[in-house]
Amino acid sequence: MKFQFLVAGLFPAASVVIEVPPCLSTELTSAWCTKETLHSLGCLSALGNMQSPGACENTGLQSQLPLEERNYGATAAQVRQGPLVSVSRSGSMKRAYVTAAVLCYVNLINFMDWFIVPGILLDIQGYFKLSDGDTGLLQTVFILCYMLAAPIFGYLGDRYNRKIILGAGVFFWSAVTLGSSFISEWYYWIFFLSRGLVGIGTASYSTIAPTIIADLFEEGKRTTMLSIFYLFIPVGSGLGYVLAAGMADVTDDWHWAFRITPCMGGLALVLLILLVPHRTQRRTAAHRALSISGTIRVKAEKPGVQRTAKTTWCQDVASLAKNWSFVWSSLGLTAMAFVTGALGTWVPLFLYRAEVAQGTEPPCLQESCNSSNSLIFGGITIGTGILGVTAGAEAARRLRKINSKADPLICATSMFISALCLYVALVMAQTNIISTFIFVAFGELFLSVNWAVVTDILLYVVTPRRQSTALALQILVSHLLGDAGSPYLIGTISNAIQANKVPSVQWSFWSMQYSFILCAFVGVLGGGFFLLTSFYIEEDRKEAEQL
Repeated sequence: MKFQFLVAGLFPAASVVIEVPPCLSTELTSAWCTKETLHSLGCLSALGNMQSPGACENTGLQSQLPLEERNYGATAAQVRQGPLVSVSRSGSMKRAYVTAAVLCYVNLINFMDWFIVPGILLDIQGYFKLSDGDTGLLQTVFILCYMLAAPIFGYLGDRYNRKIILGAGVFFWSAVTLGSSFISEWYYWIFFLSRGLVGIGTASYSTIAPTIIADLFEEGKRTTMLSIFYLFIPVGSGLGYVLAAGMADVTDDWHWAFRITPCMGGLALVLLILLVPHRTQRRTAAHRALSISGTIRVKAEKPGVQRTAKTTWCQDVASLAKNWSFVWSSLGLTAMAFVTGALGTWVPLFLYRAEVAQGTEPPCLQESCNSSNSLIFGGITIGTGILGVTAGAEAARRLRKINSKADPLICATSMFISALCLYVALVMAQTNIISTFIFVAFGELFLSVNWAVVTDILLYVVTPRRQSTALALQILVSHLLGDAGSPYLIGTISNAIQANKVPSVQWSFWSMQYSFILCAFVGVLGGGFFLLTSFYIEEDRKEAEQL
């Protein structure tokens, strides 16, 4: 029985024929053979001096592993039971890039749905006759449902087919978004409920998609691909503002803003079905590959590590709670989420009130209000997001070479600078709108620096078997203590300030300005959390690599 292996990449045309002895012919994927068999395969040298026969793991052929440890889809070697086995590295990488492109497109739609409501918040507030506190609660309901669903999808993503979960999530949130565009003003509670359901749908995607990208690419390319993936957070967020404001202006009806992304979601579902592999290799076991010489690479497994890797969810959580790099970086991300959630929800409305207070914009007394601030803020979000994520990833790549603590230090520095910029923007809003836009842009720029870097920290301080669970827990904590409450908290503080005042244009602006100062203090706190991360990151990284 013979197997022919095509060595792709360095020598595309080269091939090696290996005569497989009887100990492997009966069962193609047997993981055990004797010393004599090893000599005939030429793989004994890979093991070194073995004290007893047996225990040569067949790493070139797919052994009878548990389902989640087998190679599938884009990252799998092309293994067939037959006379020829071809491994095409270039073809596998092409499929990996196509899969990543589809996931990035869905991420774009995901965050467009997130920020449609803030883009037309003034219209929605007038349509349903909501106070500042109730208006903030609208985004809070969305985030709460999102974060509560995230651990469930993290658990499912670590154990079941991720493509099916992603497809179901895209279909669900697209259908609910479309349905929410037909809700009348008398049923505002249904609108609140629909936003919560959309949050559940998007949780299925945000929890699982990054782990697929991490499985598709090696460490060097992984950072680049995750950076590209996370570029679509600010791009999608900004386009959500632009789409919402643009559709409201063109149609004079804000409901149309909720009818575009479902169409894009339908296309995304088709792409997921056609182009994303049914399964992707989970990087949990020793990677099984062929050496250039054609011999089978063998890596002895540590007893009790790979075969006993199955753990319960509670054990995973307990282990993550002892990982201080994960804990402190998650709290830093929580501070980021708090600031981002408050800014994303309230900045267009805050700027509108500042213009009204200055007398440059009349009060909105009609159903369709001026959405120019949403358009400008959306453009700022897109531009600063692309620049920030790119700059953060590049800075991390360069500084890691000279400082192993570079990632958390970059995050801490950017948080401190962002907090200062946001504070200056709030002070300038009373006198100069252009200066306010400039400092808001710098504040968002330095916040965006951290997105890909924080996720990369998680992926190299947490073992692969717990990454989906870790992402889900990070989502839970960062949203529970971050952007789930910040929009509602800012609105409630604004209401409390206005409660004992005579209603006026000035107090409507001042109440929002004073409540926003909280974001600057939370930003400084987040920088402190990232500094604490730097004290533990080297030790936790080494421990994860050993496991």
